Amino acid sequence: MDLVARLTSELGDAVTVAPERLATVRTDKSGFLASGTPLALVEATSVEQVQATLRLASEAGVGVVPRGAGTGLAAGAVGGAGVIVLSVVKMNRILEIDPANELAVVEPGVINADLDAALAPYGLWYAPDPASKAISSIGGNIATNAGGLLCAKYGVTREAVLGLKVVLADGRLIQTGHRTVKGVTGYDLTALFVGSEGTLGVVVEATVRVLPRPTGDVVTLGAFFPQVRQAATAATAIVGARLRPAVMELVDSQALDAVREYLGDAVIRDAMGPATGDGFLLVQFDASPAPDTVLRAVELIEQAGGQARVSTDAATGEQLLSIRRAFHPALASRGEVLIEDVSVPRTRLADAFDVIAEISREFDVRIPTVAHAGDGNLHPNFVVEGGVLTPKVRAASDALFRAALELGGTLTGEHGVGILKRHHLIDELGPDSYALQRQVKAVFDPRGILNPGKVFEITE
Repeated sequence: MDLVARLTSELGDAVTVAPERLATVRTDKSGFLASGTPLALVEATSVEQVQATLRLASEAGVGVVPRGAGTGLAAGAVGGAGVIVLSVVKMNRILEIDPANELAVVEPGVINADLDAALAPYGLWYAPDPASKAISSIGGNIATNAGGLLCAKYGVTREAVLGLKVVLADGRLIQTGHRTVKGVTGYDLTALFVGSEGTLGVVVEATVRVLPRPTGDVVTLGAFFPQVRQAATAATAIVGARLRPAVMELVDSQALDAVREYLGDAVIRDAMGPATGDGFLLVQFDASPAPDTVLRAVELIEQAGGQARVSTDAATGEQLLSIRRAFHPALASRGEVLIEDVSVPRTRLADAFDVIAEISREFDVRIPTVAHAGDGNLHPNFVVEGGVLTPKVRAASDALFRAALELGGTLTGEHGVGILKRHHLIDELGPDSYALQRQVKAVFDPRGILNPGKVFEITE
């Protein structure tokens, strides 16, 4: 009996081979399309079904691609020829909310924003806030160690994960971490699984730290600068002054052009008045910031050459936020978008924008860029015509990755390596660390069935 027949015999309707369903799991939000078609899609609804899938696949030596909501941006959960795609999106229960211990226990398919909404009545919130929180799942956030707009103040996903239940490649179920505030017993396997992109095991339950929901006034600043480098310099100065905004986002001139075209000049004028420029910086403080904090931020913005507008009411603050939020819809209206992701030390943020402009000129491609300026995480974007990555775009992307490393940064701040960046991984890690990581992978997955071809280059 072949593997698909064995899976169907044991799991029934959880298994599908319908061509239209298999087509959907060959891609993700990166736009990458895997070659070939998976053998089957398993839509698990229980831990036992995940265990059975991995046990049978391990016995058959067939690859398994774990998948959540499919919102990844590095092709980390796409399924191609000869593999089983294991979706945990239907495992979407919030199992426990423990207000006294400030934690929640969830299945991997829980949508980030749904957890946050469930916590609201308790005066709590789940701080990791990917820009995709309305559609991305907790399991996927854990798999990529997702970041977002609030990381500079509240941390990335890893800081919120206390413990995990994980199914290993052979179907065994293990539990890592703890429910306590402190816990240092043994190696920190929880941190190892966070960001492992489904290459070490399949997360089937997570115990996450939740925080008191911020209260008090929110103050939002929007500022235009004649040049994006000035905006980046202001952002670095605000970080250096220890002002700790909850949100600090930067939009370059090409990105602003797309937003103006999408929203219309009138919307931006309503938000910012007559001010204009080639760089836009959004700064937001939560929890009733001290007046001196806001005044100091305005002073630093003006010293860098910016014109700032300060909002203390929700409506105007939303208008300012709308400029940043409109960026991705604006690009998507022009075609399919490849959203890249590199990070640099915060003191090199202005240099990174200079390098991106140079690469744009060198390869004759537009690279509208936004950044989580509070933590040095940049998102250079490409509009991909016809959904095809042209050689010119690939070359420009490779140049971006090399430049990030030369600036002392990293290939990815939050999207993960997946397929799109695996060919540069050894450049960042070095040969010894790269070999060690492959050895760690082999300990957890000796037959190499978990998410084959992701993160590491395929070797014979």
